[in-house]
Amino acid sequence: MNQPSRAEKFLMPIGSRKLTYTADTKLPNAGEFVLMREDHTLGNMLRMELHNDRDVVFAGYQHPHPTDHRIIIKVHTNANSTPVRAMKEATHRLEQQIMSLQQQWESELESVRDSGAI
Repeated sequence: MNQPSRAEKFLMPIGSRKLTYTADTKLPNAGEFVLMREDHTLGNMLRMELHNDRDVVFAGYQHPHPTDHRIIIKVHTNANSTPVRAMKEATHRLEQQIMSLQQQWESELESVRDSGAI
């Protein structure tokens, strides 16, 4: 078959980096993050969470091509923050939201089990 291996979509090659950051040379407090082996799911989550930060002026992402397994996130902040700080804070908030969702799910599942439905 002429189809690439499905593992190429998510397995990192040995020696490669998951995340890289490049500061914008033309615009202060702006930069570009490249996340390897990710897609629209994480890109959109990070973009939306970055928009919740008052210090973020712009946040956008692109997934260049379906066979290119990376996302590019561009972040521009005001003088009160930096793109790296904004991304760290957005990632931390997303982590908290996911943990909360997991706790809610486990609580609901336990209540269903206790009712005898499962």
